[in-house]
Amino acid sequence: MLKDRLYYVDPYCQSFTANVVSTSQDEQGQPYVVLDNTAFYPEGGGQPADTGSLNGISVLYVEDVDGEIRHTLAESLEGATEVEGIIDWKRRFDHMQQHAGQHILSAAFVELFDFPTVSFHLGKELVSIDLDTEEVSSEQLKAVERLANDVILENRPIETKWVTEDELEQYSLRKQLSVTDEIRLVIIPNFDDNGCGGTHPNSTGQVSALKILSTEKQKRKVRVHFVCGGRVLQQLQQKNKRLTTASQLLSAPEDGVAEAVEKLLATNHSLEKSLEEAQESLLAFEAKELLNTQHQGVVKAVFTGRTVQQLQKLAKLLVTENDDTTALLVADNEDRLQFVAARGAAVETSMKQISAAALPLINGKGGGNDAFVQGGGERTVTAVDLVSAMENTFKTTGGTIHA
Repeated sequence: MLKDRLYYVDPYCQSFTANVVSTSQDEQGQPYVVLDNTAFYPEGGGQPADTGSLNGISVLYVEDVDGEIRHTLAESLEGATEVEGIIDWKRRFDHMQQHAGQHILSAAFVELFDFPTVSFHLGKELVSIDLDTEEVSSEQLKAVERLANDVILENRPIETKWVTEDELEQYSLRKQLSVTDEIRLVIIPNFDDNGCGGTHPNSTGQVSALKILSTEKQKRKVRVHFVCGGRVLQQLQQKNKRLTTASQLLSAPEDGVAEAVEKLLATNHSLEKSLEEAQESLLAFEAKELLNTQHQGVVKAVFTGRTVQQLQKLAKLLVTENDDTTALLVADNEDRLQFVAARGAAVETSMKQISAAALPLINGKGGGNDAFVQGGGERTVTAVDLVSAMENTFKTTGGTIHA
């Protein structure tokens, strides 16, 4: 029976002995063992599986397959009939803290705002719950966090009971149960009654503390990220380290980091604007220089390391400056070629014809209209060959030629 499993009989059990019932391999060829009883918690209900060792061999994963608890091992147990199991207690107790903290937090959301929890995830660093509501305010988060920590500090008992379906009417369950037999309740008196198959400490005080870190929208739900117990200290240490580093980099006191960052962002924005203006001026100068190289109304050029956005701006400057000009520009960017073709207002040839001729040469894709096209593809030809092919297409399709 479920209630006879060691992790339920005593969730604080860190070592045990058991008899080997069977050994086998999973579909990936990984060995696993089934015991007559175990203190290893199998993954389920949002709580990860325990890890540890059996006879010194690492237990990598534990799962319940049709009532059979399989302990996946790093290597096989050769001929063993009895094993000594050791639980990774640091990992187990962390999971107990986080899971109990989730019960407390979910109950606090229901008590204060009637926001039910619809899912729970216990990750390696953060824990999250999804609330059945579209919005949670910062004031509501503060109130819920305050209530949760009050319950933790009161060191209330956390009780577990095995009940029948007929006995459920005696309890005010936070959510509907998905099982009808071997029902296990986790109870914080006068605060939360909830069906749960996870492991928990025996009092709320052992959760230590709870901190809500952030929220995010998940379709029509709100996901709340939080940590409990030792993870609160870990988060504090990480954030303090980052704050100290930022303080040193900015040469500002820790309480002045935000102000220093705002000043830095303002300066950066100003520099970006100045740089953009300088780049625009350089492009305008470059366009005038290129116009001096045009031959029979065509300005063609090959560049290295230019973005397609820069080609677009340059082409527009060229054809705006001279209505009779056609600009054919190609950028060679490592293993990729990109091109832009643009015509002035006095040119009649459609740039789509140039694009249609250029794209097959580079197995490329592109788009545009009669006056302006762009595209890119593989470096199957040289940039010089590509721009020459574009020019030839322009001439052979009736492009306007000027002596």
